[in-house]
Amino acid sequence: MPASTAALPAAKSNQLSERYRATRALTCALLDPLSEADATLQSMEDASPAKWHLGHTNWFFETFLLRDHLPDYALFDDRWPFVFNSYYEAEGERIARFSRGMLSRPTVSEIREWRDSVDAAIKPLLDDPEFAPLIELGIAHEQQHQELLLTDIKHALHQNPLGPAMLDGQLDPASALKPNADWHSHPGGIAKIGHDGDGFAYDNEGPQHRVLLEPFALAPVLVTNGEWQEFIDAGGYRDAALWLADGWAWVQQQSVTAPLYWHGADHFTHYGWQKRNPDAPVTHISYFEADAFATWAGARLPTEFEWEAIAQSHDAAAGNQLSGLDDLTPSGGTDLFGDCWQFTRSAYLPYPRYQPAEGAIGEYNGKFMSGQFVLRGASCATARGHSRTTYRNFFYPHQRWQFTGLRLAKDI
Repeated sequence: MPASTAALPAAKSNQLSERYRATRALTCALLDPLSEADATLQSMEDASPAKWHLGHTNWFFETFLLRDHLPDYALFDDRWPFVFNSYYEAEGERIARFSRGMLSRPTVSEIREWRDSVDAAIKPLLDDPEFAPLIELGIAHEQQHQELLLTDIKHALHQNPLGPAMLDGQLDPASALKPNADWHSHPGGIAKIGHDGDGFAYDNEGPQHRVLLEPFALAPVLVTNGEWQEFIDAGGYRDAALWLADGWAWVQQQSVTAPLYWHGADHFTHYGWQKRNPDAPVTHISYFEADAFATWAGARLPTEFEWEAIAQSHDAAAGNQLSGLDDLTPSGGTDLFGDCWQFTRSAYLPYPRYQPAEGAIGEYNGKFMSGQFVLRGASCATARGHSRTTYRNFFYPHQRWQFTGLRLAKDI
């Protein structure tokens, strides 16, 4: 979930300042359970150390708000942009992504001091409408990195044979809901898709445009762990007929036999190794796996347009999403949002008449519209209020360290 540019609306200053403070506080709270060593871990190139996320989100505010708009502002440390820039070519050279785990310095406490300095400098700007659009964008960007921080540290701790837990607690293996609901049917026809420009959105969510849908239905719930176990028991990972060619090659090359973090009847969580709940949504699967399961189940993945057409009558802030550190596991239910990001069969491509914004801040969406698939909804690690009906997440088809799951679709 990379940072991206947005349609930048005005925002009510009192609400914006409260959201800014709450977002910044939550990011810091995510670091509290971690040791300095934990926060420095980088387990793979797709992931980043927790303290790098802490610094990068601060760099974003310091660079695009304070440095660019306050002529007398002096950088807290002029060496750190090289360390905490991510992919912004217009911002110059930066440390190689795979080297972020070598950053023993600055320490977490030094980065927290930097964040306090930036917060103090921004405080007078929080009530100024001129800066509201950039602050809104910075909040959304930081919320993206909160989710990445949580999924990256989960992957890093999983590498430890001791199975360390980030959070204390014992999960209830029987706590997931078992809803009995009808499929969401749609008669087809012309549907308006994409953001209408009213309020905040990333640039890849628009412009709003029309699509023609054939009649279809969307499953009322996500595929569960128990259903996925049936797929495994039926030889799903051994049947080439179920898989896309690239997917089958990936299964063979990586010796994939189950979702990421599964081992026997257990799975690895932010609470360490726990018994797997068969009624909870399956997660940490790739696009390849989602597509193979859908084929095995006699269904298919929805298009992102089908998913959005159904989601237009649902609450994007509902469902199991991140409000604190209370529950970081999918729990199930009939909400269209929450628990897991849901794969669609739609390639991540620009909408008709799409134009990326100008400047460095608009660099990160359009140039990645190649070779990735769109996911919709939100996960248990997505900050509540971050997602929208039009929100387009995107990943490469082999990636599965995020909270990724699936909801089936079928033609009617």
